[in-house]
Amino acid sequence: MTMMDVQLTSRLLLAHADRHHRDVEIVSRFAGGQVRRTTYAEFASRTRRLMNALDSLGIEAGARVATLAWNHHRHLECYFGIPGTGRMIHTLNLRLSPAELAYIIDDANDRVILVDPDLLPLLEQVDALGGLGGVSHVIVLSDTVPASSLRDVVAYESLLAAQPDTYDEPEIDERTPLGICYTSGTTGRPKGVVYTHRSVVLHTMAVSSAAGVGIGPSDCVLPVVPMFHAMAWGMPHAAVAVGAKLVFSAGPLEAGPLVDLLVDEEVTISGGVPTVWIAAADELAARGVRLPAMRHLVCGGSQPPRPLIERFLREFGLPVIQAWGMTETSPLASMAWPHHALRNLPDDEVTTRARCQAGLPIPGVDLSIRDAEGKEVPPDGETMGDLWVRGPWVAESYWKGAGAECFQDGWFRTGDVAVASPDGYFVIADRSKDLIKSGGEWISSVDMEGDIMAMPDVVEAAVVAIPDSKWQERPLAVVVPRSGATVTLDGVRAHLESRGWARWQLPDRVEVVEEVPRTSVGKFDKKAVRARYASAAVPAGGGD
Repeated sequence: MTMMDVQLTSRLLLAHADRHHRDVEIVSRFAGGQVRRTTYAEFASRTRRLMNALDSLGIEAGARVATLAWNHHRHLECYFGIPGTGRMIHTLNLRLSPAELAYIIDDANDRVILVDPDLLPLLEQVDALGGLGGVSHVIVLSDTVPASSLRDVVAYESLLAAQPDTYDEPEIDERTPLGICYTSGTTGRPKGVVYTHRSVVLHTMAVSSAAGVGIGPSDCVLPVVPMFHAMAWGMPHAAVAVGAKLVFSAGPLEAGPLVDLLVDEEVTISGGVPTVWIAAADELAARGVRLPAMRHLVCGGSQPPRPLIERFLREFGLPVIQAWGMTETSPLASMAWPHHALRNLPDDEVTTRARCQAGLPIPGVDLSIRDAEGKEVPPDGETMGDLWVRGPWVAESYWKGAGAECFQDGWFRTGDVAVASPDGYFVIADRSKDLIKSGGEWISSVDMEGDIMAMPDVVEAAVVAIPDSKWQERPLAVVVPRSGATVTLDGVRAHLESRGWARWQLPDRVEVVEEVPRTSVGKFDKKAVRARYASAAVPAGGGD
């Protein structure tokens, strides 16, 4: 006897929500303050209309159908409607330049683009560069079409209105590609990562599990992370799968409206990058409010500074759970949940041993930390090595075979440098390209950033290597001070020394800025920081 061979496709998630969670709300707040409330029943009906509409366009099976959109209910319909027809959803990063978008649209060979009305001018700039040559249909995600230089543009609502809300779904094998997301391109050209129906369903189960984000039917989920970035960390799929209430904030992020949604919609789980939660903490403190419904915050994209984790626990009674992953891992690969044995320890020790780690791999994900010869390093909490990963929702190659050197013997080399601890946790010491090698010794920019951000007068800090004629490289700190505060090189060095940094490791330069440059997905853009300051090398003799 064996188990039933049920194909793992996204239609399982949609059908389950439609049958068992029909009255659960989906809430979208738009930039102008308008709020749209719908239900899973209406969402499923409209998604089937979208499936019929895509078929009516005559686009071949397997074709790439792109979205250029914020987080909202229509984008969620695209998440399920496009792959439900056997086509691939391609989420375009709206923070990229027109030239970058033109490259990605061409590389993916997108046939259709669904675009928010306020992003239509960006798409027009792409068209001016000749970047829409293979695109046969542009659909504006609105009731009407605004004036545009693009030809044959149609309105999403008009398209759906002409279609029935029943759909004769084709048979889809679970290994059929569901979607494609591109890496942020911090090194070289962006590369496409193709997700299958099977990988997305398995990833969804992992995200909803208690070892993952821990999403259930009683939850209200607000994914702050953009839906164009690695499928919003799988949170929309997981919420639909279990019937959790979903809340979206469309448009550029502002702390005030975000906190309004967290409070008014009684959000229980939310996920975003550290800068989101830094701003939210300041907003909550300014209002003097807490989030009584919230169970935990998920923080990923980059390592959250320890002071941020401690602040949410101290001021708001909220655990911040660090997540680690990449576009190539769908993206969730680990979560920093504390072991049962840590439950009665002081908060400070739990934070050190668990919350400040990249976490524990989610079941199904294997990690390997290796030295330069390819041998696994000991899990002693000290020895660094290259981080490799494999699993059923980890990419085995890039689109069109790009970056083949990153894949070896069924493993993916992440480009991160990590350290494993004896109790199963691991921590990202740095990106391999961000480690600072000074006088033959390594300095972790991530650790130094975290300690600088522990200074009361510092809001943000990024640390990069700049050339040095004697020591090869030296650390430079770019610091954003709190309003009215003054941050000096001597102050930063004294603070780091008090936290155990050796004098040779201390930065020889501090640059005070209003804002640290960010990548298109909200991370500190160290490439931009290095480019800005690399020409002004530290004089020989620094670092003593």
